[in-house]
Amino acid sequence: MESLSPILEVRGVTKSFGAVDVLQGIDFSVLPGSVTALVGDNGAGKSTLIKGLAGIQPFDGGKIFFEDKEVELDDPRAAADLGIEVVYQDLALCDNLDIVQNMFLGRELKRGVALDEAHMESRAGETLQSLSVRTVSSLRQKVSSLSGGQRQTVAIARSVLWNNKVVILDEPTAALGVAQTEQVLALVRRLADAGLGVVIISHNLQDVFQVADYVYVLYLGTMVTRLRIEETNSGEVVEYITGGKTDLVSQDGVNS
Repeated sequence: MESLSPILEVRGVTKSFGAVDVLQGIDFSVLPGSVTALVGDNGAGKSTLIKGLAGIQPFDGGKIFFEDKEVELDDPRAAADLGIEVVYQDLALCDNLDIVQNMFLGRELKRGVALDEAHMESRAGETLQSLSVRTVSSLRQKVSSLSGGQRQTVAIARSVLWNNKVVILDEPTAALGVAQTEQVLALVRRLADAGLGVVIISHNLQDVFQVADYVYVLYLGTMVTRLRIEETNSGEVVEYITGGKTDLVSQDGVNS
């Protein structure tokens, strides 16, 4: 049993597209102050699970709990209102806008009829500072001038600007160099240390073992295991990913 209650939990969720059962009775939970990795081969169902949590493709069945209360995630607004934010692999940043404009895109602050640029810049700076981000020289830099690691940092900072409680990161280190990967993983860890529930979807097991506390493995639409990182190794995780080893996840326990 865990000492903390999950901030986000799904029990027995299902999703089908026509005759194809993409998710088959999935149990998945996220603890506050922890990094939970979700891994699996292509086609395992990772994207479908995340889209369900984001309200983009609602689940067909099962139950969803947020802070111990059963909830419905029928659309993206429902997820956002709870405090669930997803940072997708494409980051959804606008190259022609600066950092502040990107962080407040679609949620601009106004003073009367005009944009409150000073307040937005102040809040953006405070958010980056709270995450110990020091790789950005100016908040008014165009995103087109940023490195891959800096872009990822801006996207992650935007996700916590609105006091979100769960941040889901889709392949956050894909296509990054070694130094930039280290910066992003350090930022991911700081999010968890600040009390957020963080989910990281990754094909890179080295990243998973560096930053995660728990790892879930999906295999062909079934959640086959949930392990504490400190009690497993990459070889064992690969066995689960490839279907060579299977344990069904219990509702309230971590596989031994």
